[in-house]
Amino acid sequence: MNIKRIHIPKIEDPRGNLSVIEKEVVPFVIKRVYYLYDVPAGAERGGHAHKKLQQFLIALSGSFDVILNDGKTETTITLNKPFEGLLINEGIWRELKNFSSGSVCLVIASDIFEEEDYIRDFEAFLKSKL
Repeated sequence: MNIKRIHIPKIEDPRGNLSVIEKEVVPFVIKRVYYLYDVPAGAERGGHAHKKLQQFLIALSGSFDVILNDGKTETTITLNKPFEGLLINEGIWRELKNFSSGSVCLVIASDIFEEEDYIRDFEAFLKSKL
């Protein structure tokens, strides 16, 4: 599957830890950054794939599950550390579930929002993998 967990450098300090995301951490030029928060209990996010876009997801606070499907295999990855991110390359279906109370999901993207880059129907996604 075309995904990768990436360690984000962590600088430990008694006054509080600091993590830095620089060009060596994310393998693409950053064109968009957004975050999900106040996700109600039981709500789900995602539910799509991208034709070209790459994303780097980080649980800045709390935890959530990322369910990934490449058309052949499905896997679930729990994100719960602010110094670890998940790189999701193009062509991967993703769903975000099981958000803990107070969780914040940071998304760093390789491009701006373009609706035509989205595949929002799972059956159409599976057909595109044939």
